Amino acid sequence: MVAYTYRMPAGIAGTVHRIEAATIEPQETDPTNPPTAYGVPVKIVAGRMQPLAAGDALGAIYGFNVRDFPGVASQDPLGTSTPPAKGGMSVLKRGYLNVTLNGSTAAVKGGPVYVRVATPASGKPIGGVEAAADGANTVVLPSNSYFMGPADAYGNTEIAFNI
Repeated sequence: MVAYTYRMPAGIAGTVHRIEAATIEPQETDPTNPPTAYGVPVKIVAGRMQPLAAGDALGAIYGFNVRDFPGVASQDPLGTSTPPAKGGMSVLKRGYLNVTLNGSTAAVKGGPVYVRVATPASGKPIGGVEAAADGANTVVLPSNSYFMGPADAYGNTEIAFNI
């Protein structure tokens, strides 16, 4: 059994917190271009959910894909999980969500949330959440979206989205 001396893990990317404050919609996944991770912003193209692509603008973000509960068991290794490549998935339109923090800048409580939309690099994927602006490579979510605190040792942190 693990003993948490200082701080428990912040959570798992794609997990919704404070469910009573969340607005979640079911959406169909685009089987030709499905999201490959939970807790990332998604867009709707021709009525189906897709991950962000290089060059997408802030207005393309429809919401964040989230883990369903209860859900179908995954065959992925412990500590990882891949969203289904077809069928339905849930999208958070408003609420509190765990995400993976990318980049080297630490998140701070109340700090702005940036999403990478261009020039992917190691540890900075397109659609990744970051805590610092990177010129035209990132877009900042509206002021009603912010970090709820710093990331844990695994890079997990909570954001308030569209609150």
